[in-house]
Amino acid sequence: MFQSEATMELEAIWLLVALQCLKSTQAQLRTGILENTPYMLLDMLKQAADEPQDTRKLLKEYDFIIVGAGTAGCTLANRLTEVPEWKVLLIEAGGPENFLMDLPIVANYLQFTDANWKYKTEPSNKYCLGLHNNQCNFPRGKVIGGSSVLNYMIYTRGHPKDYDTWAAMGNEGWSYQDVLPYFLKSEDIGIPEYAEDTKFHSRGGYLSITYPPYRTPLAEAFVKAGLELGDKYVDYNAESMIGFSYIQSTLNNGTRWSSSRAFLHPIRNRSNFHIKKYSTVTKIIIDPKTKTARGVQFVKNNRQYVVRAKREVIISASSINSPQLLMLSGIGPKKHLEKVGINVIKDLKVGYNLMDHVALGGFTFLVNASVSLLTERILTGNAIGEYLGYHLGPLSIPGGCEAIAFLDVGDNDGYPELELLFQGGSVISDYTIRENFGITQEIWDAVYKPIQNRDSWMVLPMLMRPKSTGRVMLRDNNPFHKPLIYPNYFEHQEDLDVLVAGAKKVVELSKTKAFQKYGSKVHDIPLPPCEKFGFGTDKYFECMMRHFSFTIYHISGTCKMGPKGDPTAVVDPRLRVHGIKGLRVIDVSIFPKIMVGHTNGPVFMVAEKGADMIKQDWGIET
Repeated sequence: MFQSEATMELEAIWLLVALQCLKSTQAQLRTGILENTPYMLLDMLKQAADEPQDTRKLLKEYDFIIVGAGTAGCTLANRLTEVPEWKVLLIEAGGPENFLMDLPIVANYLQFTDANWKYKTEPSNKYCLGLHNNQCNFPRGKVIGGSSVLNYMIYTRGHPKDYDTWAAMGNEGWSYQDVLPYFLKSEDIGIPEYAEDTKFHSRGGYLSITYPPYRTPLAEAFVKAGLELGDKYVDYNAESMIGFSYIQSTLNNGTRWSSSRAFLHPIRNRSNFHIKKYSTVTKIIIDPKTKTARGVQFVKNNRQYVVRAKREVIISASSINSPQLLMLSGIGPKKHLEKVGINVIKDLKVGYNLMDHVALGGFTFLVNASVSLLTERILTGNAIGEYLGYHLGPLSIPGGCEAIAFLDVGDNDGYPELELLFQGGSVISDYTIRENFGITQEIWDAVYKPIQNRDSWMVLPMLMRPKSTGRVMLRDNNPFHKPLIYPNYFEHQEDLDVLVAGAKKVVELSKTKAFQKYGSKVHDIPLPPCEKFGFGTDKYFECMMRHFSFTIYHISGTCKMGPKGDPTAVVDPRLRVHGIKGLRVIDVSIFPKIMVGHTNGPVFMVAEKGADMIKQDWGIET
C-alpha cells in the first residue's frame, strides 16, 4: 500500500508502484508489468516528445501575453496562434506535465506534489471543523495544464438556465444558445451512444470525452439504484441533467487528456508560440496615466524579467491567482489595497463573489463483497500491466470517481440543486484520500480506524447552487505570499438544507436491491462532536457537514463578469477589465454565477469564446 508520507513526489509514487509489483507472483509479473514495459516506454517517450519546450530566448514584445497555462491559458494559446502574424507568449509558474500524471487513478496523489499550489482556507468556526486547524485544502494546479492535470477528469457543461441567467444579468452573448457552439467546438466525443447526437455533441475537437474504460460493480449498483428509485439514466450534457449516469471524462484511450495534451501538444512547433515555465508573474505593468496594460513582470530562478505586450495581456491564472495578481498590480478594492501598501490604479470588486460546490465528505458505506477500489487490490502486477499495456483496468478510473447523479430537491423545475458523486471506494480505501482532505487524527481514530481496509463505497452530496459566497484577499504586498481565502460556507441555511436532503437520498440508495446484493450498510460510528444529535438526524448531518466540508475544487467567480453598470463586476461581457485598456481575464474567475456540475468543461468554453472575442475585436473573422 501507499503508506509513505503525504509529501511524496510522483517519482516516489512510481517507485512504490514498482515495489508493489515485485510483491506479486512471477506469473503476474510475466503477464503484467514486465511484458508491457515497451508500451510504457513508448507512452513516456511520446509524452516527452510532445511536451512544448521552454523558450530560451524571449522576444522583448509579443502581441499577446497569457498568464497561466491552465485550462483557459492552454486553449487561448492554441486559438490565438492560429493567426500566423500574432506572436503569443504563455507564462506558467509550474513545470511540465509528465507521463505519471496521465494515469487516471493517481489523481489523489498529485495533490502532494509541487504541481499543486497547496492553498488552504483561513481557519473557521463554522466549516472545516474536522480538518487540520479548521482549514480546508484548496488544491490548484501549478503545472502546464493547470488544474486539468490535478482534477478528477469529470466533464460536465452545466444547465441551460445557468447561462441564460448569466445573460439576464446583463452579459450579452452568454446565453445557452450563445455558448453551446463553443462547447461543441472543443469536443471530440468518444461515447458511441452519443456520437450521432449532433445537436449536443461533436467529433473532431481537441478535447477527447469518453467513459472510463473500467467500472466497479458498485458503480453499476449506484446507477441501478437510481433507476430503482424512479430516476432516469441521462446524458447530463444534453437536454436534461436530472438523473443518473456514468461520468463523462476528459480521457483519451484510458489516459488523462489535460488541457496541455489537448491544446498545447498539437501546436508545440508553431513558430509564433512561445512558452516560459517555472516563471511567476508578479505584476502587470500598467501605465497609470492612460490606464493601459503594457506587459508583465515575472521572476524565474530569482531573476526578474519584463516582457511587453503590443496588443493585450490576458490573465488566465484561475480563481485564486487571477484576483491576487490584479490586486498586486493596483486593480482591486481601494481600502484593501491601501491597507497593504499598494497604489490603486482602478477600484474594482476583485476577490469578491467566491463560489464553490462544497460537499459532505466521509459519508461511508460498507459492503460484504470484494468489489471496491482498495489500494492493495488494484496495485498488482496484473492490474498495472493491464494499464501499461492496454490502458484498461482499475488504474483507468479517474481518481476513483465512477458515476454521478443530478437531482432536483426543490421545486421540481428540472434545475438541479444537488449532485451525488459516486466513488468505488471511500476515505478508508487509500491513505492519501484522508490526507487530501486533512481529516484530524482524533476523528480518524474514532470513526474510521475501526473499519480500515474494509470494502466500502462513498457518495459526496454536493451543493450545486450555493447562496453563500466568499472572498480572496491579499495577505500583504509580497507576490510570493499566499493570499487569504474565505469561502464562507453555510452562511445561508438553505445551503445546509440541500446537503441534508442529499445525505438522506444516499441512505435510500444504499437500501435498494441493487446495493443490498452486496450487503451495503451505512457506517454509523458517529463523529464525536456530532454524536449528541443522534446519527442520521438532520442536525447530525448538518454537524457532519460543518466538520467534513470538502471542496471539489470548483472555486470560481472572484473576477466577476458584468456590464458597465454592475458595481460588483470586474470584467465586461467581452472579458475586458473595466477601466483598463489592453487587459482581459479569461478563466473560471469570471463566472458571475457558478454553474451546475463541474467547472473544467465550462472553462474550455469560456476560453474558446474569449479567443473568438479577441479575434473579432482585432478585426479577424471567426
